[in-house]
Amino acid sequence: MAIVKHDTVIDNDWITLDAEGDLPAGDVNIIVPLDRWKAEQDSLKGRNGGVGVLLVPGDAPEDIAADLDRLALIAIRFPAYTDGRGYSYARVLRERYGFAGEIRAVGDVLRDQILNMHRCGFDAFDLKDDADTALAKVRAAMAEMTVYYQPTGDGRATAGSLRERRRAGQVG
Repeated sequence: MAIVKHDTVIDNDWITLDAEGDLPAGDVNIIVPLDRWKAEQDSLKGRNGGVGVLLVPGDAPEDIAADLDRLALIAIRFPAYTDGRGYSYARVLRERYGFAGEIRAVGDVLRDQILNMHRCGFDAFDLKDDADTALAKVRAAMAEMTVYYQPTGDGRATAGSLRERRRAGQVG
C-alpha cells in the first residue's frame, strides 16, 4: 500500500485506531473514528502526537467543524467505489469550513476517481498498490483534464473564466 500526496509517495506515519483500543503512548500520530473523537476529545487534544479523525458514510463533517484547528488530518473512507458521500464531505470541509490540513481518501479508492477526489479537496490518496504503481496512477489521473466547466475547491480556472480573461486580453 502507498500513500500519494502532492505528487510524491509519502510514509504513512499515522496509526488508525478503532473505537475502543488503547491509545499509544508518546508522540505517535493517530487517526480515530468520529465517535471516539466525540467521546474522548478532551484527552485526545492533550496528546503530543498528531490527531486525525476518520469519517465514514453516515458521519457528519459538521460534527468536527469547531475542532478543525486541532486536527492535522481527516481521513475519509470509501467502503465501495459507488459510495460518493466522501466527495461531499471533502468539499464541505474545504469550502464551508476552510480546513487546510490533509484530507486523505482511504478504502476503495480507484484511479478513475482520483481527479474528481482532488477537485473536491482530497490531497492524499491511500492506494492498494506499490509505491511506483500508485504514483503512476495518480499522475495519470491528474493529467487527464486541464480545463473544467464546474468550479470546485481546488482553485483551478473554469472554461468560462478563461473565456472571460481572453476577452479581457489577460490570456494569450
